[in-house]
Amino acid sequence: MTPLRLVFMGTPDFAVPSLRALADAGHEVVCVYSQPPRPAGRGQQVQKSPVNRFAEERGIPVRTPKSLRNAEAQAEFAELKADAAVVAAYGLILPQPILDAPRLGCLNVHGSLLPRWRGAAPIQRSILAGDAETGITIMQMDIGLDTGAMLLKDAVPITAETTASSLHDALAEMGARLIVEALDGLAAGRLTAEPQPEAGVTYAAKLTREDGRLDWSKGAPYIDKQVRALTPWPGCWFDVPIANRVERIKVLAAEVEDIPHGRPTGTLLDDYLTIACEDHFGAIRLLIVQRPGKAPVSGADFLRGLHGALPVGTRLGDAACSAGN
Repeated sequence: MTPLRLVFMGTPDFAVPSLRALADAGHEVVCVYSQPPRPAGRGQQVQKSPVNRFAEERGIPVRTPKSLRNAEAQAEFAELKADAAVVAAYGLILPQPILDAPRLGCLNVHGSLLPRWRGAAPIQRSILAGDAETGITIMQMDIGLDTGAMLLKDAVPITAETTASSLHDALAEMGARLIVEALDGLAAGRLTAEPQPEAGVTYAAKLTREDGRLDWSKGAPYIDKQVRALTPWPGCWFDVPIANRVERIKVLAAEVEDIPHGRPTGTLLDDYLTIACEDHFGAIRLLIVQRPGKAPVSGADFLRGLHGALPVGTRLGDAACSAGN
């Protein structure tokens, strides 16, 4: 392996294993770029990003520009004279002068099997769509949105137990391994970038809180995927009237109950918080839920804590809940 002079550009936890792997492999990481510190957590204290904190622990200089579009930022980047830049969930668009500055270009650690799931939320979208697998693509970046030529790929299965958190961690470690392999192969001339095929392109749109709204009419299998894909962010939820006010209840875990029930969609079927889903067949059991300002509890404990305010037979709807049979 030939040690390379690298710039690393990343922000969240997903990027940390790649930075660690590059440093541990003996490459010279001359500078890290990350998003500026921002308020986070309940106290909204200003915090540095996970990549920023890790880089400082390793004694690597960190820059946190708000933009790379100005000439001064681009000149500072070029002065680093990097062999390559590695980008992993950085969060800023790289203009052409940045892409052109490193000798070997800018390589991206992308959390999908491109060209499927270009864009902001590939991990969550792959679970939501019911994909059988996803993976990591190491891509030579160009000016487009995840359109660059591919250097390396590897896949991981998506099972009925896969969550966004477990898939995130698996892909972060896979990306760390692949980026080291890709840089070695590129520097030695063993790897040639392959253009992405035109067929099979999909886009992983940015997630919003509204994506987490549970709609019982979409069916238990979809709701199960929704909870696995969108926990912890943006989170899944439904609204229910309790004590003359509407509360937004978070759903942290659920499972499909494949049972016939003959009840209208949205009906509470039992004391374990099992909800009837589409077409009088199938239901979703909400295993762990959380009221505003409260600790997470089981679905059964949630109902017990309401002291009969949400009896079996209640129908949970978008606007209101009504008791009935």
